Amino acid sequence: MTQCEKIARFALTTTFEQLDSSLVNQLKIHLLDTLGSIVYASDRPTIQKFIHALKFLGAGGKCATRFAGPLHFPQAAQLYTALLRYPDFMDNFLAKEATCHPSDNTGALLAAAQLTNASGKDFLTALAVGYYIECKLCEEFPVMMKGFDHTVLLGFSVTAGIAKLIGLTQEQTAHALAITGCFINPTVTCRASYTYEWKGLASSQVAGNCAQIAWFAKNNLTGPMSLFEGNKSYKDIYGMELKTEWQQEDFNLLKRCCLKSYNAEVHTQSAIEAALTLRHQHALHADDIKHIQVETFLTTYHIVGGGEYGDRSTVHSKEQADHSLPYLIAVALLDGKVMPEQLLPERINSDDVQSLLKKVKVTTAFPIHEPKKIVGMIDPYTRAYPDHVPVEVTVELTDGTKFHCKTDTFKGFFNNPFTWNDAVTKFKYLVQGHMTPDTVEKLVEHVKRLDEGDHMHELLLFLSGEQAI
Repeated sequence: MTQCEKIARFALTTTFEQLDSSLVNQLKIHLLDTLGSIVYASDRPTIQKFIHALKFLGAGGKCATRFAGPLHFPQAAQLYTALLRYPDFMDNFLAKEATCHPSDNTGALLAAAQLTNASGKDFLTALAVGYYIECKLCEEFPVMMKGFDHTVLLGFSVTAGIAKLIGLTQEQTAHALAITGCFINPTVTCRASYTYEWKGLASSQVAGNCAQIAWFAKNNLTGPMSLFEGNKSYKDIYGMELKTEWQQEDFNLLKRCCLKSYNAEVHTQSAIEAALTLRHQHALHADDIKHIQVETFLTTYHIVGGGEYGDRSTVHSKEQADHSLPYLIAVALLDGKVMPEQLLPERINSDDVQSLLKKVKVTTAFPIHEPKKIVGMIDPYTRAYPDHVPVEVTVELTDGTKFHCKTDTFKGFFNNPFTWNDAVTKFKYLVQGHMTPDTVEKLVEHVKRLDEGDHMHELLLFLSGEQAI
């Protein structure tokens, strides 16, 4: 069997009964976290521009949506994915050579669930399949090393999850995966500095494309099944070989997914937590700070610290701010938190934070950065990743006093995970002002009991706009 056929078999043969109760509860926590971002993002200026274009392209379809009216299936998948992704406050999976956002699967699956009136058990099973495929590919086939975006891998997981919900056969699913692999190969450029709005919208385009491709395959259009193995295949293009059998998967990999306590890129979370600890312990004031040093591992340095992904000291937009470790440390020390309001234009461009971020220097524990494999063995911080996310933040005052804080985890990391109550607290923070308290409590209850009764139907009614908020 080809890899496309094996992935298709895995997706379609997975049942709800294979998911243990702890995994089901984790998926519900991640779903509630995702819904918070969906609601929060609905009135953001970038999303409003996106919705305006989307309504022109796909209005009048079979998916009723609260935020854009009735849309066709691909545009509904795009909408939900853009809403959950744009705030950059969603979950992550960290592999040694790449990372991804497993919740990027959720938007397209919500649209597919609307289309088919799926049950809560069916939806959660498809979500588990999507999460697992993306995380496994992130570990086994890290395309980011080759300059391609992790949403390349999202294409396979979303397509497989949609196929499961809309009733594709195993053969149709394999062809859908093959078409996806030929068509969806975005580059990592959208995450480099200077970062623009498309960083938060790229996965939505993938979701919409996958919805179209799955429907083509449902109508028996075919694709190159030997995508990973044949002539001019992924093996040749990426220089990597995928050998996963996709047979006896126990989903334990999903327990390494993490959630964010701070509205910022995932590799900054432990550094922000360390900075906030110093602020709390020493009552720091910006005027007294001479210099801030953040010593971290190589991945953080390259993505958000000024390394391979470019300068992170020029910050004037949300997209640049949530991927700039200097900005995030500065605003954390000034405001005592990093939440959506710390990423508003007026806060980003304030004189105090612009001045303080210039005092932040990001370094690695080992001063040499190439070759990466050698550095990964020598540098203790880089060697510890992704099992740990080590960092040391040092704040030096104008009088020469220095304060240090080290940590290798954060609240929401897989070894310090969110509880249900943590997820509820974050959800309520994000949706305040958007929903009545009564609706908040009902939506929380629907998610908590999603695999029971008609709670999935009630969630879909909320998304469709047929349930008042």
